[in-house]
Amino acid sequence: MTVTATVANRQRELELQHQSYVRATVVRTQHPTSARAGDVAVVDARGAMTGFVGGTCVEASVREFSLHALEAGEPVLLKVRPGDVGHTEHEGAIEVHNPCLSGGSIDVFLEPVVPAAHVVVVGDAPVAQSLATLGAALGFDIELVDGESWQPRDGDAAVIVASHGRGEEMALEQALEAGVPYIGLVASEKRGRAVVASLNVDDALRHRVHTPAGLRLGGTAPAEIALGVFAELVQLRAMTGMHGEHGENEDRARSGASRPAMATDPVCGMTVVAAEPTMHVIHDDLTVWFCAESCRARFVKDPERYVTS
Repeated sequence: MTVTATVANRQRELELQHQSYVRATVVRTQHPTSARAGDVAVVDARGAMTGFVGGTCVEASVREFSLHALEAGEPVLLKVRPGDVGHTEHEGAIEVHNPCLSGGSIDVFLEPVVPAAHVVVVGDAPVAQSLATLGAALGFDIELVDGESWQPRDGDAAVIVASHGRGEEMALEQALEAGVPYIGLVASEKRGRAVVASLNVDDALRHRVHTPAGLRLGGTAPAEIALGVFAELVQLRAMTGMHGEHGENEDRARSGASRPAMATDPVCGMTVVAAEPTMHVIHDDLTVWFCAESCRARFVKDPERYVTS
């Protein structure tokens, strides 16, 4: 299988798993370098790379700054140059100096790919159908479900219950226990309060149910109610990013993992991802990470020199 096919398969795999990743594309090289313009790789949220964008020294920087790009949600042009350790940030670009490069330089475009937020709509009444239609148009990954058979899954960004009394309590209780970031109940104010009061959950969780769900826009038609619900959801996501006590579940699921730790190569001073497949050795029960085999070999030859320094 070619490198291009392997990268394409990895992208499909991550997308089917609703995981975020970075697509890294070489856009410019200056010899000597092993990469060519057009070479591609995929970096997942754990920092693991599939594909080829240069040797191990370049790969270390691509993996590191791919994680930064994924965290920021913004693409960036990474310019890797030989020289003393350090980096300079420009608007839309980062220039990294790598002491391990033997001349040459490379520019790699890092493009984060984040899956659409998964929104569960409970019910099949007109309001639920309008929610599904509008949500899809807004770019959400919509799933219409029956409240009595639905089970939460990692990555649920919102649960909107619009089933008019059918399976409401069960769906709301499961969503609350799972920590879904946004939970809305389409109901009148009076009935909404009664439903929330009847839930078999800790009192501390009840306030998380938005009911009547949505901003008060004045409309009463199903499509108008749906518009108000998504206006509220979009507003909350923009204001808070759905982070915090209950929103971390979505972030972890969308990325596929919490961000791995970073470490410093004790030989050259480069920052590297402290996770597989980064080169490393165990020294005095401590894991030491390296940007390339050359640095690992120098450390193994005289570890006390670098441990001391």
